[in-house]
Amino acid sequence: MEERADLDAAAGAIADPVRREILLMLHAEPRTAGQIAGAFAISRPAVSRHLRVLREAGLVRDVADGRRRVYTLVAGPLGDLSGWLDRFRRPTAWDRHFDALETEVHRTRRARREATSDDQKREIA
Repeated sequence: MEERADLDAAAGAIADPVRREILLMLHAEPRTAGQIAGAFAISRPAVSRHLRVLREAGLVRDVADGRRRVYTLVAGPLGDLSGWLDRFRRPTAWDRHFDALETEVHRTRRARREATSDDQKREIA
């Protein structure tokens, strides 16, 4: 049940476009709360609430650096969410082509092994 709660928290956190933009910013590099707030045309308290939602969902971590708070991305919950979403993706045409290629490679290898084995048996006889 805890895993589901983590997925729900991550999905809820990324539902807001401001929070998604914050995650993109933090993907590039850690940033202070002031740097993050400066990128938006909303109040600092509103940005602080968004950061709290991301922190509670386990998507960001903050560390005190003197009087500043530095935020970093924690990608683990996003990977878990991505893995869950993968169950709903249909195989692409490329996936099917690669599967067919893999099958053909295995058939060719098997045929070569069998041909080599037959040649060795004839040499012995």
